[in-house]
Amino acid sequence: MAPQLRIKSIEASLADSEEKGRSLKRSLKTFDIAAMGIAVAVGAGIFSVGANAAANFAGPGVIISFLLAAVTCGLAIMCYAEFASTIPVAGSAYTFTYATMGELLAWIVGWDLILETLTASAVIAKYWGIYLSTAFGVFGVDLPDTIQLGPIGFTWGPVLIVGIFTVLLAFGTRLSSRVSAVITIIKVAIVVFVIVAGAFFVKAANFSPFIPPAEPTKGAAGSVWTQSLVSWFTGAEPAQYGVFGLLAAASLVFFAFIGFDVVATSAEETENPQRTLPRGIFIGLGIVTLLYVGVSVVITGMVSYQRLAQEDSPSLASAFDIVGLPWAAGIIAIGSLIGLTTVVMVLLLGLSRIVFSMSRDGLLPRWFSKTNPKTQTPVRVQVVAGVVVALLAGFTAVDKLEGMINIGTLSAFVLVSIGIVVLRRTRPDAPRAFRVPWSPILPIVSAVLCFWLMLNLEVETWLRFVIWLVIGFAIYFGYSRRNSRVGQGLQ
Repeated sequence: MAPQLRIKSIEASLADSEEKGRSLKRSLKTFDIAAMGIAVAVGAGIFSVGANAAANFAGPGVIISFLLAAVTCGLAIMCYAEFASTIPVAGSAYTFTYATMGELLAWIVGWDLILETLTASAVIAKYWGIYLSTAFGVFGVDLPDTIQLGPIGFTWGPVLIVGIFTVLLAFGTRLSSRVSAVITIIKVAIVVFVIVAGAFFVKAANFSPFIPPAEPTKGAAGSVWTQSLVSWFTGAEPAQYGVFGLLAAASLVFFAFIGFDVVATSAEETENPQRTLPRGIFIGLGIVTLLYVGVSVVITGMVSYQRLAQEDSPSLASAFDIVGLPWAAGIIAIGSLIGLTTVVMVLLLGLSRIVFSMSRDGLLPRWFSKTNPKTQTPVRVQVVAGVVVALLAGFTAVDKLEGMINIGTLSAFVLVSIGIVVLRRTRPDAPRAFRVPWSPILPIVSAVLCFWLMLNLEVETWLRFVIWLVIGFAIYFGYSRRNSRVGQGLQ
């Protein structure tokens, strides 16, 4: 059978989740799922990504950018929720695609999810180390984030945080989710405090013009490599603000919502996943959207976007400094550090579960899918993932690859959205505790919006993405295709 037609049935996926020595323990409840979504989506970015998007892309219109990104994410998450209620096993978009569009596309999605979670884990861990030094600096303690080991710079903070959560996750998902929930409650309280404090300094004049007129970008920012792909393809001059700027900002702030597809990887560890997973994901998405829109309103209302654009690194702390409240910088630094902590944990969880699922299918070495008999966690892959992420974050400039996180997520969202249409046609008999309303219209709209956001990412990001896909195809045709259990007739 041609590789693109190798379909892994729903029944085979469910049977694999019960395979002795390769199954996961169901222990997560609705609150755990909601907390996990908030934990991965609310990080340091809530204090910076909106300010950066407002200053350099959309002005006050960044509020619309966040809403557009949230709606796009919400549509895609509805598709994830239907899949998760139908096929409640590990692997998220990879598993869903395998059941609808076949092995080759499933491999591409899995490979993209590895790109997303690996890059995001390393980038966020890197920032955690930097914010740790910043937080100590607020209290007058000089703690360098990087140590020189001969010609190599070693950022020690990421290794510390990745090591801690790798151990926690190895001991059990339930334990790590409890730790994450406590930290998440603390960081949400800090965000709410910052929104309330900033609201007293909001001025209506700063919201005008709400969508600033487009203007040419200058200097390095006007390079062809930093243009959006759609802008380059249409031959438009590099520009900021205007409608294209608002859309580019939506692509940028979409980073705020990437974690919800990672949460779906925990389906196999959720109690009553058909009801618990959709409910938990939507509760988390609603809270995160309110928090991000609240912060973007405060940022653009406190300070003019033109004044923010004069800052080297626009952030919420910049806005408080400009209005004469430097004390807020300390609170924001601590909030950023706490915020990033749980993001690292959920991303490490997602990375290990994706590799675990692909390994169980034989597309990656089966050695990775063995679980510990006591904890029923994939300790082997969790440790390997932790080591790789720690090395990347500790010794490389991985923070330059932030755009890769978004494009990996959006590509998975596109295929999952299309997959719902396929699943409704091929398996109308499959039990579904949640159904996407107005199908196939909403799934198609979801796929189109996600693809549009992809087109608004930078040319340089697309080039790196193509290189990643080429590497993935080489691995698939060199190893995975021959070792696939579906291809061998074992599933």
